[in-house]
Amino acid sequence: MASNDRTHTQDGTFLPAGGGDSPATPEVREGLTIRELARATGVTLRALRFYESKGLLDRHGGDGARGFSHVDRDRVALILQGKRLGFTLNAIRELLAVPAGSGAKVLPIGRRKCVDQINLLERQRRDIEQAIAELRRIYTEMLTESGTASPTRMPGTR
Repeated sequence: MASNDRTHTQDGTFLPAGGGDSPATPEVREGLTIRELARATGVTLRALRFYESKGLLDRHGGDGARGFSHVDRDRVALILQGKRLGFTLNAIRELLAVPAGSGAKVLPIGRRKCVDQINLLERQRRDIEQAIAELRRIYTEMLTESGTASPTRMPGTR
């Protein structure tokens, strides 16, 4: 059944269009199919299914008519924020379990967690900078050994 052919009812079930009290328009309907959620959040279907398998999202409704709510759309935004901030999916799940105001736009990160994450990201940045410096040394040694007079520009340099 196409997503445009159903209506989401107050109790979380889907009905065929015209079979319920509310029209099946996107403005009125509360349920989102996985495709609609993917489009609304810019996340792939595969990623949404993965988040669902990890317990970060939960479809609502009965057999064959399960859907996501607008709260789930906000939850995906929080998951993506957690990923941008470098948190693992397990840490994100724990953060999402902390009660936050409905429609929260920011992950509920405590001071200690925030400082710990900053320290972790700074350590990772130092490690990455060291790896880049080491690769540049290796690249330069390769040029020296090969006797290349005019080296190609090294990535990341201007």
